[in-house]
Amino acid sequence: MLRRQVAQPRPDRADRALLARPLPARLRLHRIATPDTLLAWHRRLVKKKWTYPTKQGRPPVSEEIRALIVRLARENPRWGHRRIQGELLGLGHRVGERTVRRILAAAGFGPAPRRASPTWFLKRLYVLFVMEIETRRVRIFGSAEDLTRCSPAPTCTF
Repeated sequence: MLRRQVAQPRPDRADRALLARPLPARLRLHRIATPDTLLAWHRRLVKKKWTYPTKQGRPPVSEEIRALIVRLARENPRWGHRRIQGELLGLGHRVGERTVRRILAAAGFGPAPRRASPTWFLKRLYVLFVMEIETRRVRIFGSAEDLTRCSPAPTCTF
């Protein structure tokens, strides 16, 4: 009967007659009353017998990796979460940037301090110079980061 139907079973007349026929007195107490009872017993059996572990989300980060992240942050206070994540990758540990940031925040570390200003290589520098063609000397008359401040510079020879 159960194999014939995909959804909830709908017993026909023959099925009802089979289920309702009189049983011996000692089996009457254990008689299947309805198909719903049979299905409920089956569901209970399946639930009890076949339970699969449910894995949700990513695996947790081990305490060893957490300690390593905190140690790197403590020993290198100018490193941010991206730099620490790159160092971990170089050591063979695949941990995401957001995970590192979350671990650092939980340990009480804020974001890495930003540099006050870029290095002098990235600054615009104005130089006033003249090159003597005959002697190939370069004479620098002044240099400044901005044009309001000029400083005299020495003569250079190339």
